[in-house]
Amino acid sequence: MTEPTQADGAHPRPGDTLRDASPGRTELSRRAFLVGAGGVAAAVHALGSGPDSAAPAQADATETLTGTVELELRVNGQTKRVAVEPRTTLLSALRDRLEPALTGTKIVCDMGSCGACTVLVDGKPTYSCLTLAAQCRGKEITTVAGFGSPDELSDVQDAFCEKDGMMCGVCTPGFVVATHAALDRKPDATLDEIKYELSGNLCRCGPYPHVIAAARAAKARRSGGEGK
Repeated sequence: MTEPTQADGAHPRPGDTLRDASPGRTELSRRAFLVGAGGVAAAVHALGSGPDSAAPAQADATETLTGTVELELRVNGQTKRVAVEPRTTLLSALRDRLEPALTGTKIVCDMGSCGACTVLVDGKPTYSCLTLAAQCRGKEITTVAGFGSPDELSDVQDAFCEKDGMMCGVCTPGFVVATHAALDRKPDATLDEIKYELSGNLCRCGPYPHVIAAARAAKARRSGGEGK
């Protein structure tokens, strides 16, 4: 995948050609939000300040969230209501608080290292274990379940099956989401660019050649030609 941008918290790398790097922006640390677990009073700074954000009416206001808050999240094209503490991560909200639970998004390292929890937030690959659910109000969230179904797989999912791009399968949802993001962002991505885009996802089993083959096969299907 690309090492995903967190909404916002992962670290863009120098020379990034496919993603929007923002070296000057302030990042939100998950640890900073979890440190006061005894009496949580999480301040979510404006929850974004752009025209598409779900910030309060006053752009420079700081909204302080305490106790349990009701959120509306747009997940896989549907509006979901969920009650969470301000410190609740998007990963926890998806897996533990929604009904039905979206357990296709995996919890593995829980520290932004492996990419198994990758989802799209407004189209950008995002580590959901490092993203607060409250940050995602007013944004479009897409999990692996939003791309296809067992009866009708997406082109990327089908390519992963065809090329045997999985072993235990725990990392596969993150790779599938990251591959969708990479090919949607740059349909003519070269082999090196595909590898770069998926480099934020790790697999303990090691079928990386099959994963790359699956990404190239999906690219070829979309372009009607051979992968490069």
